[in-house]
Amino acid sequence: MKQFMNFIGGEFVATTRTFENRAPVDNRVIGKVHEAGKDEVDAAVRAARAALTGEWGRMSVTRRVELLHAVADEINRRFDDFLAAEMADTGKPHALASHVDIPRGAANFKVFADIVKNVPTESFEMTTPDGGQAINYAVRSPLGVIGVVCPWNLPLLLMTWKVGPALACGNTVVVKPSEETPATATLLGEVMNAVGIPPGVYNVVHGFGPDSAGEFLTKHPGVDGITFTGETRTGEAIMGAAAKGVRPVSFELGGKNAGIVFADADFDKAVAGITRSAFENCGQVCLGTERVYVQRPIFEKFVAALKAKAEALKPGPSEEAGVGLGPLISREHQQKVLSYYDKAVKEGATVVTGGGVPKMAGALAEGHWVQPTIWTGLPETASVIREEIFGPCCHIAPFDTEEEAIALANATDYGLATTVWTENLGCAHRVARQVQVGICWVNSWFLRDLRTAFGGAKSSGIGREGGVHSLEFYTELRNVCIKL
Repeated sequence: MKQFMNFIGGEFVATTRTFENRAPVDNRVIGKVHEAGKDEVDAAVRAARAALTGEWGRMSVTRRVELLHAVADEINRRFDDFLAAEMADTGKPHALASHVDIPRGAANFKVFADIVKNVPTESFEMTTPDGGQAINYAVRSPLGVIGVVCPWNLPLLLMTWKVGPALACGNTVVVKPSEETPATATLLGEVMNAVGIPPGVYNVVHGFGPDSAGEFLTKHPGVDGITFTGETRTGEAIMGAAAKGVRPVSFELGGKNAGIVFADADFDKAVAGITRSAFENCGQVCLGTERVYVQRPIFEKFVAALKAKAEALKPGPSEEAGVGLGPLISREHQQKVLSYYDKAVKEGATVVTGGGVPKMAGALAEGHWVQPTIWTGLPETASVIREEIFGPCCHIAPFDTEEEAIALANATDYGLATTVWTENLGCAHRVARQVQVGICWVNSWFLRDLRTAFGGAKSSGIGREGGVHSLEFYTELRNVCIKL
């Protein structure tokens, strides 16, 4: 039985309150998680604050960059350990975790370390009222102690997406991973100690949201800024907590993302791309596609092709050959997704494929499985078109004109991502500029250059991270004015 303890001030800390960590593939207990109370969260914040004035706070950028490169190298050296932990926690297929989660999780440390090492600041000369001269130049200072609240769908990747730039900028962090996926955040504590990251720079507190580690962390007055990825309602609660003390926040929140397929698209590539964006990671991707709009001349053909792709996805355990679909993260989430499957039928959907639970053999029958599901025939007011489901499902509707497609894509409270498929370059540029999202992919999906701005519009988030944009949140830009 594994023990997932808190990591505070460079030491693993047990508590008397624990809860079970269950494997999504078969619902078996794989470990005990030690829940942090107010005292543990306070200790973690105090350790992080002490590190700001200790060795870490005095460390040169060059040395800090070297250490973060060492963190990435150590993650890669222990690749199999991180891979096993991630697959056990999430149940995702080996191919996905080994090609996305672990390598990109490690890369986040190197990419942001190199950005901080090379980014310039501004400088201005001015004439003063007395006819003299003055020089103004900017200095970037760490924001301080950063509260990092992470989701369960890409636990290591999305956690290091925040921890990497935070540490590169000289901050310290207190991480609250999802209660569903405690393993890789805990394992990273071992890496930090192994490479010589000073105690208190990286801390982990386990627990839940309300009246637990999440609430205690976000309300703690010693936390200088909060970054969060997760659902919009939780983001609203955290934003309320951050208002006391006027602390900055950076949020990537929910989405109800559209895919737009024009009749002139490369058909096979568009089908393959929408298959990934709708069903990868069992649909548990903030950037995933749950609304698909297909131009009318190819609508029926596209529905049939996507149906065939969905039905070819093999559900099963992470290590099994040919598996393309893992389970949902928990029994609770499975019931949520299935409730939307029921709503779709009640609201008049045509179920193209799926709509239930696949038959699994043996112990796997206890896992949190659902079928990849496709609907057609619903009005735009339907629940499964308006509300984020976060499962392997999508509704497909036809459209006629470019203007109609843009209007349909924008008819949502969310604004995270869109994927557009067309061979017409002019159309691609026009649509990409008008869809109200943080990122628009053309003839691709989930293709990320970490130097570019990333975040959501409308109810899908606030702020931008990635490249130098991360520095805007994780540092404070101070001006120095020198009269000559």
